Amino acid sequence: MDFLNAMSGTAGSFFGAVIPFLFVLTVVVFVHEMGHFLVGRLCGVGVHAFSLGFGPELFGFNDRRGTRWKLCAIPLGGYVKFHGDANGASVPNREVIAQMSPEERAISFPTQPVAKRAAIVAAGPVANFILAIVLFAGAIWLGGRYELPARVSSVEPNSVAAQAGFKPGDLITAIDGEPIGDFNAMYRTVTGAAGTSLAFTVERDERNVTINATPATIEERTPFGRHRIGRLGIRSPNGSEAKLVHYDLADSLKLGVHETYFVVERTFSYLGKLITGRESADQLSGPIGIARVSGEVAKTGGVGGLVGLIALLSVSIGLLNLFPVPLLDGGHLLFYAFEVVRGRPLSERAQEVGFRIGLALVLMLMLFAAWNDILNLGASLRNT
Repeated sequence: MDFLNAMSGTAGSFFGAVIPFLFVLTVVVFVHEMGHFLVGRLCGVGVHAFSLGFGPELFGFNDRRGTRWKLCAIPLGGYVKFHGDANGASVPNREVIAQMSPEERAISFPTQPVAKRAAIVAAGPVANFILAIVLFAGAIWLGGRYELPARVSSVEPNSVAAQAGFKPGDLITAIDGEPIGDFNAMYRTVTGAAGTSLAFTVERDERNVTINATPATIEERTPFGRHRIGRLGIRSPNGSEAKLVHYDLADSLKLGVHETYFVVERTFSYLGKLITGRESADQLSGPIGIARVSGEVAKTGGVGGLVGLIALLSVSIGLLNLFPVPLLDGGHLLFYAFEVVRGRPLSERAQEVGFRIGLALVLMLMLFAAWNDILNLGASLRNT
């Protein structure tokens, strides 16, 4: 009976993670590919297929323009195949292009001016950023958000804050000259500045004082892996001081842009620290980690939590696709930049080698992220 109960619980946990994960990933991929599709159609390019997933087709249909819309068996991505592409990665089919009639060349993706090709390629990541802004802004506009004053309620003994001179009742109004609106904004700045000296402007006894402090580096474990964050050692005000603040549509959109920018900035900060050896690559996560987080968010945060996760993942996928790696959108844009500088496209051989290198890099990244996911999953199971 215990075995059956354990198997039942495992199956429930599996489906409780997979279904939210597929929902989150499908929304993000659909919007990304729709960006490519819409701008391609706007530029007069023919579209052979719009696919969610890879591998064998499960079901699909043809629209009146001949585009095949399909859902495939491996739900880990998607693609739009334009006229003249050899595959869904928009690798040009030179043999087919050479035999095209003038009418076919007019609607072929590889024969379009470089500006149109660049616009079509960039439209996918741009659509992801727009989705994130809309979701962040929509959540704020519809539900408002709770804000706590950036006031110090207590200071932990022997902490960085205690040594720097923070006192209960201090109100933090700015960090490094940037105004701080609430405790959450202050927390975000501190956690992202481990080992970095910060100048805090503090209102104390109706006067402003400056306190310099360097947040200590601590490690916390999340479903995505181990994260190194900064910590001062001050506690937030009592929750009773939190106020629900409502914003109009314009301010909500500004906050949506700010939230999206925050994710981008934090990602580049992590990559910079990774390159300089101040961060570890064990924070990189793949489908298994995202599935775990999706299940936990669906369980604890409901629909609102999943909306926030979609926005976060949408920014991440949009940003990842802009990296200058052949096979990704950023790699295509890099090739187009060379084409503009040289006055002609790179040779077929150069592009082929580039795509192979890009494929190898993407596969290695996926395997490394999957290995991190397995290690994190094992650590999580040992701790339960």
